[in-house]
Amino acid sequence: MRDLLRDLPVFAQQLPDFDPQDVPGDPFALFRQWLTAAIDAGAVEPHAVHLATVDADGRPDLRVVILRDVDATGWQVATSARSAKGRQLAGNPYAALNFHWREQARQVRVRGVAEPADAATNREDFLSRSPGSRIAGLAGRQSDVLTDRAELDREFARQRERVAADPELANPDHVRYTVVPETVEFWQGDPERRHTRLRYRRTGEGWTRELLWP
Repeated sequence: MRDLLRDLPVFAQQLPDFDPQDVPGDPFALFRQWLTAAIDAGAVEPHAVHLATVDADGRPDLRVVILRDVDATGWQVATSARSAKGRQLAGNPYAALNFHWREQARQVRVRGVAEPADAATNREDFLSRSPGSRIAGLAGRQSDVLTDRAELDREFARQRERVAADPELANPDHVRYTVVPETVEFWQGDPERRHTRLRYRRTGEGWTRELLWP
């Protein structure tokens, strides 16, 4: 396995340029530029993001979720309050996000506090999801032990009927979180491992930009 992994190519593709001196004053504008570039470059599911949380024992947990939005407040993701990540965020709101666009050897790392939205915003966010996503959300019990696959099929069928009968049916456990950043790092890979790392660090009402060693 070690030889197999060692022989895999890294940074073999043509990589974009990144001048850390020519960047916006805040990380949100630069993120929008990088996300747009990832979409234009054909990145697969560029809105997929790793969300890291910690449990009650301080042990880290990680999964991939879909970015719902980003604005001048922060990055928005959503889940059920009853899910493992929902319970973990209720106990410890500190979270981290990591976007990875391998086609461009780029990463964006966000660290901050996940703040839940109000009930009206949560409802609106849930109803804006695709029918399949709403059905899955209403089925609930995320991360619970499933002893019979047929039980899952029956529950999805039941929720599909409920959504068809009431298109405005919302899950009261659905929560949209905004990860309000304390730091945001933009990482550009380099074939010679001279990676460019630019960190935005919140200082008062503004941002300090810092270059980091690779």
